[in-house]
Amino acid sequence: MQLHRLEIEGFGPFLRRQTIDFDAFADDGLFLIGGRTGAGKSSILDAVCFGLYGNVPRYEGGEKRLRSDHCEPADPTEVVVEFSTVAGRFRVTRSPEYQRPAKRGGGLTKQASAVALDELVGGNWIGRAAREVDVAHELDEILQLNLQQFLQVILLAQGRFARFLLADSRERQSLLRRLFGTGRFEDYQARLDERRRASEQALGAGRATVVARVEQAEQLVAENDLHGASAGAETVPVDADASVDARLDALHRAGARADYRSEQRRQERDLAEAAHRTATTALAAAREERQAQTERDRARAALAALDAEAPRIAADRRTLDDARAAEALRHVLSTAERAAAAATAATAVAAEAGAAWRGIVADDGQAPDGSSAEALRTWASDLTRASGAWQQAAATEGQLAGHEAAVKTALSEQAAAAADRAIHESERAALPAAIETLAAERDDLRRRADRTADLETAVASAAARLEGARDAAARTQERTAVERTVADREQEAAAAFAHAADLRRRRDAGMAGELAEALVPGEACSVCGSTEHPAPAAHADPVSADDVAEATDARERATELVRAATKALAALDADLAAATVRADGRTVETADAELVAARAEQDAASAAQTAAAEAEQRLAELRGKGDRLDATIAGLSARHAEASERLVLARQVLATAQESVAQARGGFDSVAARLDDTAVRISAAQALATALDEREARAESAAAALVEQQEALTASHFDDVTAAGAALRSPADRAALEERIAVHAAERTKERAILLDLELRTLPDEPIDLTPHESTESTARTAWTAAVDAASRADAIAAQLRALLETAVAEHSRGAAAAADHEVLQQLADAVAGRGANTYRMNLETFVLAAELEEIVAAANLRLADMSSGRYQLQHSDARAARGAASGLGIVVFDAFTGQTRPAQSLSGGETFLGSLALALGLAEVVTARAGGIQLDTLFIDEGFGSLDGETLDVAMRTLDELRAGGRTVGVISHVEAMQEQIPAQITVRATPDGPSVIES
Repeated sequence: MQLHRLEIEGFGPFLRRQTIDFDAFADDGLFLIGGRTGAGKSSILDAVCFGLYGNVPRYEGGEKRLRSDHCEPADPTEVVVEFSTVAGRFRVTRSPEYQRPAKRGGGLTKQASAVALDELVGGNWIGRAAREVDVAHELDEILQLNLQQFLQVILLAQGRFARFLLADSRERQSLLRRLFGTGRFEDYQARLDERRRASEQALGAGRATVVARVEQAEQLVAENDLHGASAGAETVPVDADASVDARLDALHRAGARADYRSEQRRQERDLAEAAHRTATTALAAAREERQAQTERDRARAALAALDAEAPRIAADRRTLDDARAAEALRHVLSTAERAAAAATAATAVAAEAGAAWRGIVADDGQAPDGSSAEALRTWASDLTRASGAWQQAAATEGQLAGHEAAVKTALSEQAAAAADRAIHESERAALPAAIETLAAERDDLRRRADRTADLETAVASAAARLEGARDAAARTQERTAVERTVADREQEAAAAFAHAADLRRRRDAGMAGELAEALVPGEACSVCGSTEHPAPAAHADPVSADDVAEATDARERATELVRAATKALAALDADLAAATVRADGRTVETADAELVAARAEQDAASAAQTAAAEAEQRLAELRGKGDRLDATIAGLSARHAEASERLVLARQVLATAQESVAQARGGFDSVAARLDDTAVRISAAQALATALDEREARAESAAAALVEQQEALTASHFDDVTAAGAALRSPADRAALEERIAVHAAERTKERAILLDLELRTLPDEPIDLTPHESTESTARTAWTAAVDAASRADAIAAQLRALLETAVAEHSRGAAAAADHEVLQQLADAVAGRGANTYRMNLETFVLAAELEEIVAAANLRLADMSSGRYQLQHSDARAARGAASGLGIVVFDAFTGQTRPAQSLSGGETFLGSLALALGLAEVVTARAGGIQLDTLFIDEGFGSLDGETLDVAMRTLDELRAGGRTVGVISHVEAMQEQIPAQITVRATPDGPSVIES
């Protein structure tokens, strides 16, 4: 990975957009990021981390103050990082979440975080992702490093510089896996373990299947007594496989015995079946003879019974003949009878009609006497014509009540229309005054509502002043405590500076005594080379290098605390000044009172605005009501005129109807009563005329039918009508007689034929005994059934035992081959996973990474040997890790002065810096050298140079300078003057007098 360009705006100490062109330092290969403490040098690396990962390691676990404290609410915050990898050239634009002025309504609103990823394609930037989750996924594929790994191999930030050197095996393995892409070995291991488990399960299942089948077969042998004579003497081998083989051999012998038993049982079944077939045939013959005897006796009895019924059948035949002869006279007899009955009924009806007629016309001297049908019909016709004129008057009479009601309705409608018109005319006259009053009220409400917008602004301003006043009061209280903290930190820093200077002075003064303690009589002095030591200096005030280093670290920590406290005080002062400006000179009480008053005025204006709208609506309704009232009054006038016209017409119709009805009533109470009386007279005349005609016709028909009946009796063998009627039978009775006669003849013919055949067989008269035959058949059937069951059971046992043996033998053969394959797979999976004989628990991936770590350590030692003047050398350790962790990724330090190795954690601060720098450079070289690996073309270091003495610093500078030959660009952050003198390519971070920092190249 190589950085090309960085743009920072509104981030950290930078307010205005600052731009760094890293490509400008490509030729130098080494550049310095310098500036005074607190100016913002480390914030450049923070911006790189934020742009690529959306996170800043310095703020982990605390408040993330990414947005510059110098920003006004409307100022933007944005970081742009342009970089390239083997995948191409990319640009990330990212901004954090912060508060900005609202576009509507005043105040502040949250500006959501945003990020965009672009790729340079054909000279143009093409967008690849714009959502945080999508950008993170894309960058993970492009960078191939997470944030922690990025901070260990590319951006060596404060507090993380020595992370890779001092990391444990698990953390070092995670980083190396991403750098060298060895995750596939873990997949290999997982797949081999999965195959091993599957093979083990399959092998176990196969063995279980064999044992289960053998046990089932042995249980089947035991349950059916298939053991041989020497079965009890057989022994089971100790070895499991041999035991299965032996048991299978025994089962094969049992299977042969089962087949032999099955063959015997089939032969026994065939013999029993033949005996049963013979007994069944004999029993069927005896039963058939016994049935023939029964049928012969029944036929004899039936024929005797039929002969006894012969006289009754002869009588039935005579009755049937008389019924057939009388049936020919049935129509003549019934016709004469019906004609006589009809003539008698017609005479009675005529008498009743005559009596009724005479009762109805007793008071009418002009009516006929009722003896002539023609005279009656003529009178009824004349009366019908006279009553036709009264029908219309009867209808009019029924409508008199309606006509009277119509007159009353018209009168009521005329009066109602007049009353309604008077009411609406009064309401219309009062409407103009109400409209004028409501319009004046609406205008007044509008004037009060027009102040709403101004009052909203006043409320927002008052709220902002109150917030500023409260913030200023809170910051004023906080400032006293922060000032006290600054004073305390400055006193602690002064004491730490004095203590460190005193220890360094005492160590320099006592250096001669320290060297004298190392002198050995007879051995050369390390300073002058003499083997004689006549006057060695005394070491009265011993101060070790560790004491000086510890005091120096304490001094640096105290300085950082002073810097942090001073920064907190400056930030608090800036917040206090901004809050004072927002308060505009108001106290909290004054601002609160102003806000309450402004809100009250705003509420009143809002209420007036609502009331004005309601008044406007009511005014529109009143104006519309006037138009509606005019239309209603006009409609009521039209209704009054119409009602008057309907009243005149209704009175005329009523008078005409009353006159026509009076004429049609005559002497009756109503026209309807007169019509009812006339209808009764007409109906009686017509009924009597019809009855007279019917009486004459029926008398003539009865005389003719009587003559025809007498002629038919004379021609038959019956003496009179009574004899012929007695011989008549219904069709059902005749059919029953015919059927009884036919059935008797057919039954007698059938029974004679059956008896003739049975008599010819010469059967014995005594019944045949079936008991001996049934007993023989039952015994044979029982024996045959038992033989069939035994044969079926023997066949089933033999087949089941054969199937179990075949399955067990086949599965046993497959299991032997599978066991050999599983053994090979088990050993391979254990080797890849670091199990079995691998006491170091080093799996294949760890083994590969250990080889890579050896190369990294070898490359680092090329630097460290020079930087430590040959004293220190890093060594890759494959010592067995504790608590079951994977071994092979350890790093220890070999000290040439002692000839012993020691943990990296035992190095001093300066020594740790040199070892970390060498390891970081070695890591970068090895990773870059790998084909298809991650290109580490840019490196940043932000720690440790101030802890080096002059000679060691020169060695570190030479080491960094050598990196130019590899085409790598290294950025160093430091305020050490010696480095500023030796590195010509520099970026300077400078704090301006008004607060924000700027970047100068």
